[in-house]
Amino acid sequence: MLLGYLLGSIPFGVILTRAFGAGDLRSIGSGSIGATNVLRTGRKGLALATAVLDGAKGAAAVLLAAWLFPGHEVPAAAAALLGHLYPIWLRFRGGKGVATLIGICLALHWPIVVVFAVVWLGLFAVLRISSVAGMAAAASTPLAAAWFERFDLVPLLIALALLVLWKHRANIDRLLQGTEPRFGGGKASEAQD
Repeated sequence: MLLGYLLGSIPFGVILTRAFGAGDLRSIGSGSIGATNVLRTGRKGLALATAVLDGAKGAAAVLLAAWLFPGHEVPAAAAALLGHLYPIWLRFRGGKGVATLIGICLALHWPIVVVFAVVWLGLFAVLRISSVAGMAAAASTPLAAAWFERFDLVPLLIALALLVLWKHRANIDRLLQGTEPRFGGGKASEAQD
């Protein structure tokens, strides 16, 4: 669990934006350390790299646990997501966990990621609201695990999806108020037009 937490707590968004002169990510946009906020810097390459690395650290935590401590993949996965959400290096103020959850699912049972991707891409294409796509995709993971008869993963994925939803509570408030921004401009309420 400690290894998973430490891997998960690596703040790649902060590291990359500082290294490439895009400023302190925590003072930009939502202040989150994830790829969606990195995209607000206008640096698409850095956003993509952040998403890939945040996913990779989730996968690495699970795969290293499988290799070094067989049978402890589930606690390592949980610890990796907690590390991303609450990194010790950033006074426990981290990201929202969507990319890290993708990496965890990829390492635990890769077909779950197919469902995740379909849900995320479908909702984002229609609504252009990253938070809605991410929350719905996270919520789909325990259902996907059950569909693929990986019932052993369902409790973990319910817990991780709830953590992702908890970290999106400000987004949920903005969605209810119709003020959540869409990619391409505008507010969430305009998505209904």
